[in-house]
Amino acid sequence: MTCIVALLLAAAPDDWPRWRGADGRGVSAESWRVEALARPKLLFRVQLGEGLSNVAVAGGRLYTLGNAAGQDVVWCLDAKSGKVLWRQAYRCAAGNFYGPRATPTVADGRVYTVSRAGQAFAFDAETGTPAWQTDLAAACGARPGDYGISGSPLVLGDLVVYNAGARGAALDRAGGAKKWSSDAGTSGFASPVAFEHDGRTLVALFTAADLSVLDPETGRSVASFAWKTPFDANAADPVRLDDGFFITSGWDRGCARVAFDGRRLSPVWQNTSLRGQIATPVWVDGHLYGIDDNTPNGQLRCVDAKTGEVRWSRKGGFSNLTAAGGRLLTVDKAGALVVVAADPTACKELARVPVVSARAKTWIAPVLSDGVLYVRDTDGLLVALDVR
Repeated sequence: MTCIVALLLAAAPDDWPRWRGADGRGVSAESWRVEALARPKLLFRVQLGEGLSNVAVAGGRLYTLGNAAGQDVVWCLDAKSGKVLWRQAYRCAAGNFYGPRATPTVADGRVYTVSRAGQAFAFDAETGTPAWQTDLAAACGARPGDYGISGSPLVLGDLVVYNAGARGAALDRAGGAKKWSSDAGTSGFASPVAFEHDGRTLVALFTAADLSVLDPETGRSVASFAWKTPFDANAADPVRLDDGFFITSGWDRGCARVAFDGRRLSPVWQNTSLRGQIATPVWVDGHLYGIDDNTPNGQLRCVDAKTGEVRWSRKGGFSNLTAAGGRLLTVDKAGALVVVAADPTACKELARVPVVSARAKTWIAPVLSDGVLYVRDTDGLLVALDVR
């Protein structure tokens, strides 16, 4: 099965077409000039409505979601100017924690989205014309958790996979019909992660109760590793490592490196060196960089992936991060974009630029795509800075 290879080939080198980028690692290989932040060039500032949805950028267009006046809005903007190219709205209460959580996925001329209530959509990427709509609760028995459906859609072959129900669900990519679903139950909050093992495409899913490895064609469980967290709040995605995964949760649950041999998941080590409440860590050169705890206490932290040892920590009330060009991109509780070297020997700050208001939450990871840094807050402000 070559789903992952096909997906990567379909994305332009500097596109960021879904949550955590084309390969789902949250790491960009794009070159950019940190010096440009000394006098940042503002491309645009737009208000999109409250939400936790990040941006997807493909073909010169930016896609995201917001919520205002009891409606979710799916936005398509020009990625360089912020001009609105199209918008689609539907009824959906904002709920707790700031409107829509999931990030759009752009694939082969369509945009796939899902609301906090489990309304799954496909839109024409150019025109915004709806292609189909499916209610995951009605079709798959998927009950949103306390914080709503949060995982972003994963497009694999002719499927769209969701963290919905006890162990996921999949819809037909062409028409939105159910292909398979797990037992009805509370949905997890992390996004599905596709990976290859011995030439086979599988999906890792951090559910409300465990780390599961699934066959995406059938939904059949291949392996699982129990991981219960208060409030069923497993929100950070599993991070794919050479021989398995790294998982982390907040509420003092901690983290674990888990090996996968094709049939079972087994712990390599477990500790509380990283308590990732919402942020998915990035894995760079054998080290994990993530956010321990959450704002107002969130610390940027480096952990040795082999041993689980903390290499360094930096206070600042951080909430989320990505990596690009050997640097970490994060936002502190004061609303400043902070750039730090992805260096395990010490926390070396390279730049700090005020971007968004300290009054809003900064729970959304910065995104770099085609020379533009995008920073969004939970109140709905999106800022684009030129770093070419």
